[in-house]
Amino acid sequence: MIGCRLLIDEPAAGAWNMAVDEALVEGPGQQELVLRLYGWREPTLSLGYFQSLADRARHPASAQCALVRRLSGGGAILHDRELTYALAAPKSYPLTRQAEALYLAIHETLVAALGKLGIEASINSRPSELTPAEEPFLCFERRAKGDVLYGTAKIAGSAERRRRGAILQHGSILLARSLAAPELAGLGELCGRPVERAPLIAAWLEELERGLGWRFLHSSLTKDEVRLAEQLAAQRFELTSWNSRR
Repeated sequence: MIGCRLLIDEPAAGAWNMAVDEALVEGPGQQELVLRLYGWREPTLSLGYFQSLADRARHPASAQCALVRRLSGGGAILHDRELTYALAAPKSYPLTRQAEALYLAIHETLVAALGKLGIEASINSRPSELTPAEEPFLCFERRAKGDVLYGTAKIAGSAERRRRGAILQHGSILLARSLAAPELAGLGELCGRPVERAPLIAAWLEELERGLGWRFLHSSLTKDEVRLAEQLAAQRFELTSWNSRR
């Protein structure tokens, strides 16, 4: 069994969420596997690292929402009625050297967890045939190899960022439709019944333990991690210069 710190956090502002994710992978002496599950205090649009701020005009429904830019790439995500996760994997963890395998392993355990709840999901096996310029603005309107699908609808996706040999992988599981992204049906609409966070978390943790051999150690942010997250939020994620850098 491999020890994994588990943080289940209360909903927070976008800048704080992104700062904590980075702090977990950048923290001094970070050598632990850490899984963080969290939510969002208000509907928030996160731009992919390489997206242009001007492209936000392509999505009027989220025009009044809070904004943050992620460290990871991909399309914009409207974070609202979802379960969000972040995995900080140190360079010593075997799958860190196999980024695609890590991505797929996490998604396969999620599919198994959804199956326990009577929800038949699958892994998308087809890469996108679109050029970057042709891709839709929203991540959940894009299709990439490894995405989690319910029928043809994308209900979960992830992105990765490598930092000095470690990997930050974070992603979203769309639980229900948001008024700020009405074009995207969540699991609740697709299944015809509500999908609650607590049962999904419980089932997913069981599958991660079984499938990846993790042993969860309930934890919270250390003082050093809080200090670093506060610094990252103030010096990066809360700044207009960061969010409008492209």
